[in-house]
Amino acid sequence: MSLTVEQILALPGLEEMTLRAGRRQCHRSVRWSYVAENQGIADWVMGGELVFVTGINLARDEANLLRLVREGEHCGIAGLVILTGDAFIQRIPASVVALAETLGLPLIEQPYALKMVIVTHLIGTSLVQMAQVRRSHHDILGQLLSGDYPGIAIVRQRAAHLQLPLEGPRRVLVVRLSNQAALFEQQPPADAERQLQQYRQVLEDQLGAWNNDRAAPLPVVSQGELLVLLLSGDADPRSQLAPLYRDLLGLCAPMTLFMGLSTLVHDPAHYRQALSEARQALEVAEHLLPAHGLCDFNELGVLRLLQAIPDRQVVDTFVRQTLGPLQENGRKQPQTLLYTLDALLQENGNGLKAAHRLGIHRNTLNQRLQRIEHLSGQLLDDPLFRMNASVALLVWRMAEAQLQDRP
Repeated sequence: MSLTVEQILALPGLEEMTLRAGRRQCHRSVRWSYVAENQGIADWVMGGELVFVTGINLARDEANLLRLVREGEHCGIAGLVILTGDAFIQRIPASVVALAETLGLPLIEQPYALKMVIVTHLIGTSLVQMAQVRRSHHDILGQLLSGDYPGIAIVRQRAAHLQLPLEGPRRVLVVRLSNQAALFEQQPPADAERQLQQYRQVLEDQLGAWNNDRAAPLPVVSQGELLVLLLSGDADPRSQLAPLYRDLLGLCAPMTLFMGLSTLVHDPAHYRQALSEARQALEVAEHLLPAHGLCDFNELGVLRLLQAIPDRQVVDTFVRQTLGPLQENGRKQPQTLLYTLDALLQENGNGLKAAHRLGIHRNTLNQRLQRIEHLSGQLLDDPLFRMNASVALLVWRMAEAQLQDRP
């Protein structure tokens, strides 16, 4: 749990502060407040600050405000507050509002009549209180995830007191940024380190905002390089994780990220087991490089054996030899036979169910199956071929980014 820009704007006593731009990024976490007294802020912020601009000690023209917006977004500040009134900055130029909206930087207008001492006191007090609650929440969740707690009854008592919703089924999702070398090979160490920390903060904020839209959300927990989410509900979250992954990947380029998902657990005493499962799934994802970045522990099985093969080319060669003949590159939909074979094996060889799954006539399915046998030189009744094809298709499915485009 952290104090966001949106929560700050909702604090009693700050009703006169008005959001002018960047509403879609109001979930950003605020680390602290900072009053800017220089032409620029790049050398004075570390990321996560709510930066206040008064114009009292330094003239702030339109060009300078545009510079602050650009620098603020580049440095990863939480938001920019501009004080307006008759004495100094009379109004926020439309170009500044437009730029902040384009960049997604929360831009807030504060009248000079609202005293800074009141604003900073309210924000500082709330940050301290929120930090205390957050530490308690993370302490409880960290104990459950590590299995190091005095007793489940005490944990439940603490959680109830702090309104931490532990009850109900959960899946553990772990997320890790990868390819840090892309940063440190292209930039000086200091710049690369600062950007890495910004990426991690952006990632945590985005995951927290996404998770807060789900039922009974729990805080995102940081464990070393891992970010851990405890997803609620019985429903399979994978359909929601695919678009989330694409959004996160766009924010973290040139770095990439991978995710591991555990099975469902129904008791907080089993969070440690779920974390172990999610970490195993993450390791497989990093080894097999699925296009959608996610591996589900429920799907591991033989994938754990494939992960143990040190040379990834061995796996790729096996998939290519098994499925390559069925890739009809000269056709409009070159992977039709792969989807057909996958559907047949998913339905345990039941042609009627496979045709229904694909939305085609049974005769069309039979024609495709004949083509599969002809091109592969294998019989679909051969148990060895079906086993090899099942394993190859499992790896192939992990490399498919758009499963919804099946013919």
